[in-house]
Amino acid sequence: MTASNQDRDYDEFPTPKMERSYSTPRTAIDLALTILAFLLLGIALLPLFLVIGYVIIRGANRLDLELFTGSIPAALQEGGGIAPAIVGTLIVVGIAAAISIPFGILAAVYLSEFSSGRIAKWVRFATNVLSGVPSIIVGIFAYGVIVATTGTYSAVAGGFALAILMLPIVVRTSDESLQLVPQEVRWASVGVGSSNFQTVLQIVLPAAMGAIATGVTLAIARAAGETAPLIFTALFTQFWPRGIWEPVPTLSVLIYNFAGLPYENQQELAWAASLILVLMILLTSILSRWVASKTTY
Repeated sequence: MTASNQDRDYDEFPTPKMERSYSTPRTAIDLALTILAFLLLGIALLPLFLVIGYVIIRGANRLDLELFTGSIPAALQEGGGIAPAIVGTLIVVGIAAAISIPFGILAAVYLSEFSSGRIAKWVRFATNVLSGVPSIIVGIFAYGVIVATTGTYSAVAGGFALAILMLPIVVRTSDESLQLVPQEVRWASVGVGSSNFQTVLQIVLPAAMGAIATGVTLAIARAAGETAPLIFTALFTQFWPRGIWEPVPTLSVLIYNFAGLPYENQQELAWAASLILVLMILLTSILSRWVASKTTY
């Protein structure tokens, strides 16, 4: 068949155009379900936007330099800020991270790389149980272990309580991150003469570090917003932190204390502290998503 004959055949039988018609029942149902899905998504996100919007409206009027530099005011005192509470929150969360992150990653490495099936099964079950324990119970436990032993409320006691809450999140996310690394990568490393320790340390961990960092940031975000454990451990003070073995102010406990006071200045500071805490958690969540996008696997 010549080229002219092929062109003639193509002209006689043109290719049908793929046009989307909304008149067919299948397409109409597809469109209706898509609209319903977006509607339900908007309803699910509505409480989040309402909470964030209301906190911004109530707390934005106190966003000034004094809020980030001033000391916590006493009752009937005007002005002031929440700088000591911000510093105290960073100290307590830093102590919690220093305790939970190394133990959590090491536990995940053991579960993913070196444990037997039965031991890993029970450790993962215990981790899931620990993640469901109410935070106030963890606070009471930390009170009995640290506060009752040392005889004083302290940032260390608060960090210990938050570390218990962070630990299952770090273990689970790190364990899942390590399992995402393909087994062929481990085989290739062992095949060129690397030991199991070198494979985990130089190949597996760097490959999964992005996802592990995501779990760590999410754990830190949860710890920063906890209140009940800190009431039993770190307590609260209006003064600047003077040491890790003394009571320290934190943002969450400041919000809890000032929100119920009948003084307008303290209530405004509570809303401003709420806004700062929400922004900190929001930025941490955004950072975790950015780190996750850099994950190798």
